[in-house]
Amino acid sequence: MRRLWPGVLAGVIEKELLSPALALGVALMGFSLAALAAPKSELWPRWSASTQNKVAIDHAGWDAFLQANVKPNRDGIHVVAYGKVSAANRKSLDAYVARMQTVTITKFSRPEQRAYWINLYNAVTVKVVLDHYPVKSITKINISPGFLAKGPWGKKLLKIEGEDVSLNDIEHRILRPIWKDPRTHYAVNCASIGCPNLATQAYSAARMDELLDAGARAYINHPRGAIVKNGKLTVSSIYQWFKTDFDGDDAGVIKHLKKYAEPGLAKRLAGITSIDGDQYDWSLNE
Repeated sequence: MRRLWPGVLAGVIEKELLSPALALGVALMGFSLAALAAPKSELWPRWSASTQNKVAIDHAGWDAFLQANVKPNRDGIHVVAYGKVSAANRKSLDAYVARMQTVTITKFSRPEQRAYWINLYNAVTVKVVLDHYPVKSITKINISPGFLAKGPWGKKLLKIEGEDVSLNDIEHRILRPIWKDPRTHYAVNCASIGCPNLATQAYSAARMDELLDAGARAYINHPRGAIVKNGKLTVSSIYQWFKTDFDGDDAGVIKHLKKYAEPGLAKRLAGITSIDGDQYDWSLNE
């Protein structure tokens, strides 16, 4: 089933969750589902500053949590044992998130900033799930402000350098507009089966490209990323929601898929010129 990005009107409503009455109300207000797209990439200038400071930020606490609690299942999807996270691991995660909020991140280099924002986004996402566990989907954690809001992405969960910061801020106002790299979508994790894998190790400036490329290959060559059947291409809804990050059209998405496709998929993609459908599973990556 195709699912739309959950969020406020500036984000997206999941299509299957719209009751007929609400759908009619939205239509009467002049909104269309096409207009309720995923958040745009819009720079928050506050975070534009960086330095040549080459000191590395310590992400050991997050790295240890990942290694203890994130494992690939037999389908190749990285899952989190939320229900089995130890009290010590939980305390360590909370301490890591708290410590990251004391970092004056604008005083670090761009590579260090990138690893910082990715790791913090993922750590906060896992923390939010744990704070509300048990839950079947992160979309059920409705703590974002706004009448039609869904999920936790719009809530200001962090305070960094005196600024209240949300998960949406990190992804769409910092990571995407500053680095302009479509591989960002393979790094930030939304705690869902349909999402690219949560890495089993913390990101670092030194291994950034290696981990981003590995994430891209793993996702694109998994059925969640792209499937070609009977000459028709179905992709993850990520490529539709964020098509602007992939050159803005089907051709750009397909070109990106081919860049990371393994031989079998590459062969099936040969001659494909358009996307026929998309899909996403918001079930918890448990």
